[in-house]
Amino acid sequence: MIGGKEMKKRKLESVLLKNIRIKDDFWDRYIKLVKGVIIPYQWRTLNDEVPDAEPSHCIKNFRIAAGEETGEFEGAVFQDTDVAKWLEAVAFTLASTGRDEELEKLADETIDLIGRAQCEDGYLNTYFTIKEPNRRWTNLKEGHELYTAGHLIEAATAYYEATGKRKFLDIVSRFADVICDKFGPEEGKCHGYPGHSEIELALVKLFRATGEKRYLDAAKYFVDARGVGENYFAQEERGEKYKQIFPEFTAYQPEYSQSHLPVREQKTAEGHAVRAVYLYSAMADLAYECEDETLREACETLWDNIVKKRMYITGGIGSSGLLERFTTDYDLPNDRNYSESCASIGLAMFGKRMAEITRDAAYVDIVEKALYNTVLAGIAMDGKSFFYVNPLEVWPENCMERTSMEHVKPVRQKWFSVACCPPNIARTLASMGQYIYGIDEDALYVNLYISNDTNVEIAKVPYKIKVDSNYLVDGKVHLYAQAEKASGGKIALRIPGYAKQFTVYRNGEILENPVVEKGYLILENLGENEEITIQCDMKARFVHANPNVRADEGKTAIMRGPLVYCLEETDNEKNLSSYYVDTKAELIEQYEAELLGGVVTVKAKGKRILQKGWEDDQLYGERKIEMEDVELKAVPYCNWGNREKGEMLVWIKEIF
Repeated sequence: MIGGKEMKKRKLESVLLKNIRIKDDFWDRYIKLVKGVIIPYQWRTLNDEVPDAEPSHCIKNFRIAAGEETGEFEGAVFQDTDVAKWLEAVAFTLASTGRDEELEKLADETIDLIGRAQCEDGYLNTYFTIKEPNRRWTNLKEGHELYTAGHLIEAATAYYEATGKRKFLDIVSRFADVICDKFGPEEGKCHGYPGHSEIELALVKLFRATGEKRYLDAAKYFVDARGVGENYFAQEERGEKYKQIFPEFTAYQPEYSQSHLPVREQKTAEGHAVRAVYLYSAMADLAYECEDETLREACETLWDNIVKKRMYITGGIGSSGLLERFTTDYDLPNDRNYSESCASIGLAMFGKRMAEITRDAAYVDIVEKALYNTVLAGIAMDGKSFFYVNPLEVWPENCMERTSMEHVKPVRQKWFSVACCPPNIARTLASMGQYIYGIDEDALYVNLYISNDTNVEIAKVPYKIKVDSNYLVDGKVHLYAQAEKASGGKIALRIPGYAKQFTVYRNGEILENPVVEKGYLILENLGENEEITIQCDMKARFVHANPNVRADEGKTAIMRGPLVYCLEETDNEKNLSSYYVDTKAELIEQYEAELLGGVVTVKAKGKRILQKGWEDDQLYGERKIEMEDVELKAVPYCNWGNREKGEMLVWIKEIF
């Protein structure tokens, strides 16, 4: 296990987004996309105004629920969450880039609409309000009431933090009170828990925003009750008002919703990947808030199972396209990989929390991997199309409907009928600042080397922090810390696990024999002016998978820093599976300013099986395989699919 045996009395906190301004060549383009392109584009989709895109129905549903429009509910049972995540992205944008009167006005009008759609008793859900008013709380397995409530609560707490406005917070607090009155261990209350976890982590956020302990107690109940005794969903199915929503859940398995065992007894990551990491994130929150070592230990066990046996090299999780779930250890197919974007976002959420309560940078290594690879791959560089799933190998002609490859898309889509991923990516990018630092009473932990200006207090002394970095290009970071007086505090620099060599300078002097503990190099006795330079080894390297990963046997992948690389047909030739790479030859790096917004490409020597001599009508033959020398060109995986449609490959056959 990573992590220590005991949690500190105070976990690391994120620096408030309003105190951080990202000024990074790499990340700034994505953050600007959120405000300038993604938020307005997604607003249009929520209002069904994007031609040739899947209709959303979101805003229309709220208007119908508010009695301002006639019609039937349309969309998925959890359709409200698209609006919630959009509002959360708006909130993070207002906090991280500054208040915007026009955008804030649009958000306020949307919040007003949500308030008008709220029932008199505080209940809030357009599906059940419009379509099934007599079936509230009768299908927790599939109904997503608590999941939807969770996303609304998360959006409201973010908006309150960004603007100080309480209206949205008051709306969700009324709904949370309904939930607290309905559920709990007490006699007369419903003893159920959500089929899709989300409400648990949201209630912790609401507790932190309001100080109302009943919200923390409710979150703890939902976690503690899960998997105890007879499965609640089996009981629920026998209810008079139970009505199945999803046909695929006819033969329901408790593992799918992580309700097969009490959470502290679960040893492997099972079931729907997004459900799992949302639950684990809440468990990490509660482990800290309730000083529950048993929950922390369960989190560490589940984390280890994911990252050591069930995670892709890109930070993708949930390999199965059937039910979007984990399968078994080392089952990591590349071409039919699912790896929903939301799952990697959830993994980053989980890892961030574990890093905060353990102060172990190994968690941040995985957070960085997920953010820089799978999460970014989920969005086009123009911000207008998205991947729901994130395979590591694509043969476009094989992505056929009604086959095991149906879920794999060779090009990003404008929108989805189930559109959880696009707004989830938007809210994550808008909140990137919260991943850069962790802070406690006397130390600033630097987790991600992203250029930014930040105001923080270290050991009760206000500091201006400036990070100047072109990290993905040259691995060099400059950090400047200025204050009116010395604080005597600390700065902890994360040394990435992939940095086999690194050099640190403090005020012009090299640190000899620096000590790294749990992935952090601690600089003590901060003065009023500090200039720190760190140089990490970013040399491109070949990476191999555990031999138990059958899909990757005899293959290798290329990484540079946190970035996974891939071959694209546009840079090489068709039939990428015919390529072999020479791992004994040197990898050649080159920065190409005009390619994909400016990227470091990697070239490798290798061979390719020739098609020569194989007639079109000859499927099998006894002729000898012939090969030719080739040069392979790889680009960052996060950038693939931004040019013409074609094949893509991460794991390349190796020449032995």
